[in-house]
Amino acid sequence: MNAEAAFDKNANNAATAPAYLSIWNLEAFYGESYIVQDVSFNIHEGEILALLGRNGAGKTSTLRAIARMDDPELKRGEVWLDHQPLHKMRSFEASQAGIGLVPEDRRIIAGLTVEENLKLAQIAPPVGWSLDRLYDLFPRLGERRKQEGVTLSGGEQQMLAIARALARDIKVLLLDEPYEGLAPVIVQEIAKTLNIIRDQGITTVIVEQNAVAALKLADRAVILDTGTVVYDGSAQEVLDDEKLRAEYLAI
Repeated sequence: MNAEAAFDKNANNAATAPAYLSIWNLEAFYGESYIVQDVSFNIHEGEILALLGRNGAGKTSTLRAIARMDDPELKRGEVWLDHQPLHKMRSFEASQAGIGLVPEDRRIIAGLTVEENLKLAQIAPPVGWSLDRLYDLFPRLGERRKQEGVTLSGGEQQMLAIARALARDIKVLLLDEPYEGLAPVIVQEIAKTLNIIRDQGITTVIVEQNAVAALKLADRAVILDTGTVVYDGSAQEVLDDEKLRAEYLAI
């Protein structure tokens, strides 16, 4: 059974919400290195999923494969978003289909103000949230709209990177290490914002080394170990299972 069939199977099961984003038998390589090894999992609409694992487990590679970035190279598998075959698309087509990737390095464009970074994201359709709506969500960005984006603090740059993704009409937000290097108070602020984004119906996948913070935010968790899925279930269950956390997350 392929991933598209999984939608129909889940839709006919009254006890299971239909999959919205479905990853099926994903295999990806960096050169000869086998990074993602037969990874499969489903994500439901409006859900926050924490994609966790030790360094080198394949988390970022899985995010990049979903977003159809050039690396890693997808060798096998399917990625479906609301019945759209992302695995047959290029990265700009996946973006147009509703995938918004916020990479670990944030990629704020030097020489452009906060507002110019946001406006640049809206040059081509589909356009998402308006500037006013983004500034309501991130008041600090509104206060600094004329400031060059790369001169913002780390937390403010992360807010700008998320806002820039929302400036597109996205269905799924992919976040790679959004809490890295941030003070606990800023982590809490961003977590509150991500809950607001979920309330707007946007599905979120978060890759994060701060596993406890990610698990407290998430509905479900998928844990990868050496490129394979070793856990797929409740985020709270991972928080409650000391043995599982010690074995695969070292916490």
